[in-house]
Amino acid sequence: MSVSGRERRQRLARAQLYLIVPARPRRHDLRTLLEGALRGGVDMVQLREKQLPDEDVLAAADVCRELCARFGALFWINDRPDLAKAAGADGVHVGQDDMPPREARRILGEEHLIGLSTHAPGQLAKALREPIDEISVGPVFATPTKPGRRPAGLEYVRHAAHAARHRPWFAIGGIDRDTVGEVVAAGARRIAVVRAIVDADDPERAARELRPALPT
Repeated sequence: MSVSGRERRQRLARAQLYLIVPARPRRHDLRTLLEGALRGGVDMVQLREKQLPDEDVLAAADVCRELCARFGALFWINDRPDLAKAAGADGVHVGQDDMPPREARRILGEEHLIGLSTHAPGQLAKALREPIDEISVGPVFATPTKPGRRPAGLEYVRHAAHAARHRPWFAIGGIDRDTVGEVVAAGARRIAVVRAIVDADDPERAARELRPALPT
């Protein structure tokens, strides 16, 4: 059953815990990881895979789409609106150096979601003028998933809390159970994580430990 753009945007407005996963996680198989994380409270999943062939990404996307549909979570693909469309994803998330959001919108249409990464106030200001639905703000802290990128810091989170208060945005970058309190105190009500859940011994427990820190 197809999902309308309106329903997708309603789910996005409610979402708070965004998990970004590779197609082949190191510690768990993808299905086990996602089932645990979704049971634990993850309500958005992004498949981010830059190394594997398209057919392998689409195979992983089938698992993501199935499980996200079962748990009522949104499913995104990173960078590639063509793959997002082929995979039946809810949306695509692009970076500053990827396809322009307007081109991604042209490919996916109005019924799908578009997200954009930002790393500084100027990029955020521009993002707020783009035809997008969701913005990521970071990296808040140093993270090996973005080697060489200087952290934007908590000050950028404080800026976003004011400047983007009418748009769904997610703080991202080095956030875990030890740092989530600082990020929320700086004004975030939504977070995106990778290692905090992907590398956890128990993904469900890791997600459950993050959820109570997020404001309702």
